Amino acid sequence: MKREPVEGVQPEVLRWARETIGLSIDEVATMLRIPSAEVADWEAGTGAPTYAQLERLAYQVFKRPLAVFFLPAPPEEKVPQREFRTLPEADMQSLTRDTYLQIRQAHAFQLSLNEVFGGRNPAADMIWKSLSLSLSESTSQQAARVRSALGITLDEQASWRNDDLALKQWRKAIEEAGIFVFKSAFKQREISGFCLMDEAFPIIYLNNSTTKTRQIFSLLHELAHLLLSMNGLSKLDSGYIDALPQAERKIERFCNAIAAEVLIPHAAFDRLVAGLPADAESASEEAFAELAGYFGVSREAVLRRLLDQGRVSQAFYKHKATIWSAQRREATGGSYYANQGTYLSDRFAREVVGRHYRHQITLEQAADFLGIKPKSFAGFEAHVLHGAGA
Repeated sequence: MKREPVEGVQPEVLRWARETIGLSIDEVATMLRIPSAEVADWEAGTGAPTYAQLERLAYQVFKRPLAVFFLPAPPEEKVPQREFRTLPEADMQSLTRDTYLQIRQAHAFQLSLNEVFGGRNPAADMIWKSLSLSLSESTSQQAARVRSALGITLDEQASWRNDDLALKQWRKAIEEAGIFVFKSAFKQREISGFCLMDEAFPIIYLNNSTTKTRQIFSLLHELAHLLLSMNGLSKLDSGYIDALPQAERKIERFCNAIAAEVLIPHAAFDRLVAGLPADAESASEEAFAELAGYFGVSREAVLRRLLDQGRVSQAFYKHKATIWSAQRREATGGSYYANQGTYLSDRFAREVVGRHYRHQITLEQAADFLGIKPKSFAGFEAHVLHGAGA
C-alpha cells in the first residue's frame, strides 16, 4: 500500500542524500510538510517513508533516482564538502540546495565531456599543463603570462567596447586553452561561480544571473584557481574574504589580483588615469564609465584599482560601489535556444551536435548530453551552427 512504510530503504543512504545537497533534517521536514522527528526516525532506522514520501524525496527534494535509496551503502561520489576544502565550514553550510545541485550538474558535465571526447581534451595546448601560478611570485608578471597564453592583446580587448562581446571573447579564449565554461542562473545570487579541477576536463561554472562584467571577472578569478591546481568557489561580496582563515584569504586575494591584473594591466591603467583630477573622487561618472568601457570591466573594478593606488578612500569606494550595484539591471529573456546555448560550453555543444550529424550518437543521446528534450534538438542544432551567445 502507498501509505505503508517502504521496506528496504537504507537509513545511511537517506542521510547521505540529505547531506550531499546541503539540507538539514528540519529543512527536509518542512519541504515534506511533516514533523522533523519523522525524518530523524528514517535516518536512525526506526522508521521509513511511505512510497509517496520516498518519491517526493527522490524526485523533488534530493533529485536522485528512486533506486539509489535501496542500495546497501551510499555510492561513491564527489561531494562539495571535500571538493571545496579551502572554504570554512560556515561557508559550506551557507550554500543552498540549488548551489549543491549546480555543483552536481558540473560534475555530470565533466563525465559527459569525458564520454563525448573519448577521454582526450581536444585543445592543442592545455593551459593548466603549460602554465602554473604561485602565490609567492609577482602578480603582474604572472598575469602577463596568463594573458599571453590566452592570446588576447590589450588593443584587441579595447576594440570590443561591449560587455557581451568581451565575455564571449574571454570565454572563447579560455575554452580554446582547454577549459570548458558552463553557466547557469543560480538561485543563490551571491555566488559568482566556481571551478572544478580535472586532469583532462577542468570546468568553470558561472552564475548567469550576475552582470556580464562580473562574469568576466569571475571567469578570470576561477581560471587563477585552476592554474593553482585547486577548486574554487567565489562570492559577489568581496567582504567575505576578510572573514576567511589566513591561508584561504591569501588564495582568494591572489586570485582576485590575478583577475584584475589580466583585465586591467597596471601599466595601461596608469597611462589612462594620468588625465584624471589629482583628487580622483571628483572625476565625473563619464570618466569612470569610459575607463570601464576601454577594459570591458565594471566601473567598480576601475574604482578598485584607484583605491589600491590610494587615489580614492575606502568610504568613497564603498559608496559608489553600492550605488552602481543598485543601478545594474541587465535585460533577460531571448529565445530558448539562445539561452540554452549560453549556458553550455560552446566547444562541448558543437562536438555533441557534430557527433550526432556524423551519426556517431543518437538523437536521444545528443539531447541527454545537452540537457534538452529530443524535440528541441533541431532548433538547438541550428542555433549552435549559426554561433552561440556569450
